[in-house]
Amino acid sequence: MANNGSATPLGQYEIETGLAEIEADPYGAGRFILKVNGVPSSHIDLNDPTFLDFEYMRWMEPVFTFGYPVQEFDGRQRKLRVLHLGGGGCSMARWVAATYNNARQVVVELDAKLAELVRIHFAIPRAPLVRLRVGDAVVVLPELSEASRDVIIRDVFAGNTTPRELTTVEYAKHAQRVLDVGGTYLVNCGDTADLAGARAEAATLSSVFEHVAMIADPPMFKGRRYGNIVFMASDTPLHLGPAFERNLRTAPLPAQVMSGAAVQRFIAGASVISA
Repeated sequence: MANNGSATPLGQYEIETGLAEIEADPYGAGRFILKVNGVPSSHIDLNDPTFLDFEYMRWMEPVFTFGYPVQEFDGRQRKLRVLHLGGGGCSMARWVAATYNNARQVVVELDAKLAELVRIHFAIPRAPLVRLRVGDAVVVLPELSEASRDVIIRDVFAGNTTPRELTTVEYAKHAQRVLDVGGTYLVNCGDTADLAGARAEAATLSSVFEHVAMIADPPMFKGRRYGNIVFMASDTPLHLGPAFERNLRTAPLPAQVMSGAAVQRFIAGASVISA
């Protein structure tokens, strides 16, 4: 859906959880940055929904490409079902909608005013393609039906931290229940250089799911900076391999995947997070 961005007003907006701000991206017409309480939350390209500017979202692309090939989801007999815990500007939801014909998505957003702002200005496909559900992800996930989603993406932050309730073993078990056979739980984890939070999250996911892998750039894995780690968790083998790894290595910010014994070494000594 093309849009030159001229109808998207820039500036600040009062929302229920504070202040949202829409800024123009100087590097592309029709591109915007959504900030929530001063923290960059989303990047949106109104002319090209398949463009993902945030690196951790680009790292999620091969998870879909290799795990859920487009040709297997024809949009008729088989529709890709994605649940987004955390809405922001709906960047990933727009990408999925543009990539998978007739996908069915639900985006859970805590802030009703933010959801309305995003729906008005960021060209979100209408329901049933993308349904914006106002609610607390802590409450919504346990309410959902068993085996009703192919992919769940957890991308919830209060400031630069994910609420603890969303990181527990109990919450991971809810994700496991809601995922269908072959489903994947994708988690965006932000952490400091000591990686204590990431190790605890990895230990927690590994205690619930049979297969867990991690994606990040090498300096992040080496504990040299604050950044993001994307976790993949599933009860069926993850679609990792040379092509998957090559996709990550050739990203604008090259990344690597850690799985199997490497994950077990990473979590050595870490305790699971419990409610």
